[in-house]
Amino acid sequence: MKVIGAYLLLVLGGNTTPTAEDIKELLGSVGAEADDARIQLLLSQVKDKDITELIASGREKLAAVPSGGGAPMAVAASGGGASAPAAAEAKKEEKVEDKEESDEEMGFSLFDDE
Repeated sequence: MKVIGAYLLLVLGGNTTPTAEDIKELLGSVGAEADDARIQLLLSQVKDKDITELIASGREKLAAVPSGGGAPMAVAASGGGASAPAAAEAKKEEKVEDKEESDEEMGFSLFDDE
């Protein structure tokens, strides 16, 4: 990921075709080690391609990836019986915590003028 980040920073900085040496120099300037194999893999995959087009096609692919939302459907399919007791326990625990942290139980208030 750091190799891709370095490549994108170099492109953003105006270097439209960063070399392996450019990437190594940038990573070295922040104390990160550069893996030659990963650099060569990245450079071979982006060779002769416009970075803005690559990012745009990546966004389209990410839009098709499901993210979240799977758990409620599974609960609904199973009837949701197991989630109700868990929710009730969570509410009980919250009430106990609020009572423990009350200033009244300690016998003073932080905002008294005494």
